Amino acid sequence: MEEQVKQYIEHVRPSLQADGGDVEFVKMEGNIAYVKLKGSCHGCPMAQMTLKNGIEKYLKDNIPELEGVESV
Repeated sequence: MEEQVKQYIEHVRPSLQADGGDVEFVKMEGNIAYVKLKGSCHGCPMAQMTLKNGIEKYLKDNIPELEGVESV
């Protein structure tokens, strides 16, 4: 599952990079992926919404066994 998460994160990175942000895979613990938001995403008031409604939704749609995505 870790490789799938990394693969799908690469699909969402260009959208974040277009706005000056980025996301980096950190680790898997069980069925939870941990990522780090970088660039303009770090500290942005909308970062949590981007994480949950964007990145997490996209990953869970494509990897049904994934339980969630958390920021570190």
